[in-house]
Amino acid sequence: MQAILKMQNPIQPYAWGSRTAIADLLGRPAPSDHPQAELWMGAHPKAPSDVFLQDGTHRLDALIRQDPTAFIGAPVRDRFGSRLPFLFKVLAVARPLSIQAHPSQAAAREGFARENAAGISLNAPDRNYRDDQHKPECVCALTPFDALCGFRSPKAMLELLAPVWPASQKDHLDRLHHREAGEAIQAFFGALMQMPPQPCRDLLAHIVNRVASRPAGDAAYRWLLRLSNAYPGDVGILAPLLLNFIRLSPGEALFLPAGRLHAYLDGVAIEVMANSDNVLRGGLTPKHMDAGELLRVLDFNPQRAAVLSAQPVSDTEKIYITQAEEFRLCVLHPTFDRPHIAERTAIGPEILLCTNGHATLHWQGRQQIVIRKGESIYITPTLNRYEIHGSATLYKAGVNMKTRRRAS
Repeated sequence: MQAILKMQNPIQPYAWGSRTAIADLLGRPAPSDHPQAELWMGAHPKAPSDVFLQDGTHRLDALIRQDPTAFIGAPVRDRFGSRLPFLFKVLAVARPLSIQAHPSQAAAREGFARENAAGISLNAPDRNYRDDQHKPECVCALTPFDALCGFRSPKAMLELLAPVWPASQKDHLDRLHHREAGEAIQAFFGALMQMPPQPCRDLLAHIVNRVASRPAGDAAYRWLLRLSNAYPGDVGILAPLLLNFIRLSPGEALFLPAGRLHAYLDGVAIEVMANSDNVLRGGLTPKHMDAGELLRVLDFNPQRAAVLSAQPVSDTEKIYITQAEEFRLCVLHPTFDRPHIAERTAIGPEILLCTNGHATLHWQGRQQIVIRKGESIYITPTLNRYEIHGSATLYKAGVNMKTRRRAS
């Protein structure tokens, strides 16, 4: 069996996507005919990658089901079942994504079983849980990347909300003055998310008018106006006043655990996550929202997400350290003078994506494959060693389990 396989990856044409970023990465004509939001690399059943074998192309998810030991390895199969436990993506955000959070493992299992028992179809638009898995994720900027992530402190929220909040609804705002911080945020945000539609629209209209009449100032107010133009009357336009604003520079990353409310606003990034499609939305979307279920899974403690920098593994490899077991993200920088030597101590398969330059992978003596900008390859767990020669930047996704003993 081939140890290294070229991939062909599907593009998700969501409305918030860019018409240039993914096309440029893949070397295709730009602008594209339709928005291109996400490039998926992996084996998610919704949109699996194809891989090239000697007898033609095959769906990666089907190959893994047929022979999980060969394509993901026995330890990964035993831990996660006959499936690739991570999904690798390129995100191209031209319009803000929905405000959202992902459930914990326990919440996902309970919610999935509950909706199954209720007879809700997996494809139903009002379904919350598409599978029984949690979805921690790590996003790494390729360009300057703007995001909202994690609740501000009640004090920071009040500093932004009080100047634009209607006096007639002071009781609602007073929830942020009392109790422990997490309880105060839960009381305020819960009441906001469950406000009847017309009073909510009236509240938002008042706040937008007040913000528009103020001198240009805090970036949170500027983003509120931008979101209001894109999603008028949507409660999610308040998110910049409630969540921490973060701008990632290229090469910086965020890790998002279960329950962390967030939204991506603008930019291009690499993303790797547990292989799940469970999303609970809280605004900035025409898609299904279930405020009660979202409130059940949220972490209301104020917390500014730590910006991750890649930590050196070797002269040619750096890793973004996270607590997720399903995935690990690394970046490789081979040069003509300094090839990357991969001694496969990690368990399971890897996916490599080239984002700049080109390089040649060598393995098992004479075998080699060229990888260029926009191309990706799947490395099976049967391979213990390979080398990358050339000048390129490659992002590597793998499984974050304990190391294995090297084959002699």
